Amino acid sequence: MTRSLIFLILSGLAINSAVQAQSEIESVLDDFHLAASEADYDRYFGHLAEESIFLGTDITERWTKAEFQDYARPHFSAGRGWTYVPKTRYVYVSPDGQTAWFDEILNNENFGDVRGTGTLILEEDTWRIVQYHLTLPVPNDLIRKLVEMINEQSE
Repeated sequence: MTRSLIFLILSGLAINSAVQAQSEIESVLDDFHLAASEADYDRYFGHLAEESIFLGTDITERWTKAEFQDYARPHFSAGRGWTYVPKTRYVYVSPDGQTAWFDEILNNENFGDVRGTGTLILEEDTWRIVQYHLTLPVPNDLIRKLVEMINEQSE
């Protein structure tokens, strides 16, 4: 009886911990996007781990945190951020509760619906993004035409 009770208590704690982690991660990602929209440099980059990588929509956009900061600084200093509004999001937390990954659909005024994916780690009780990847989903029936256009531009 005692073992069963302990198991139930520990199971409940683990489930509660995962739900709490997901809620914290949702808040981090929401604030990450809000900070970008408000051109809040310190808050935005505070959500990124020091060793983070940001992958943008262009194939050349693979930036370390420092490189991404250099890119964003003049935009944010001029009060020009970028607005991506979350529409849907799925968050998964590792069994040890130290790593999480997500995918989300966002809406942007210029690009329409885009996809963000990434990974977070728990650093001293704070979730930080270690990789973020922004992509522009392409309908399958348009891929060949798009590849041709990209190849023509590359030549």
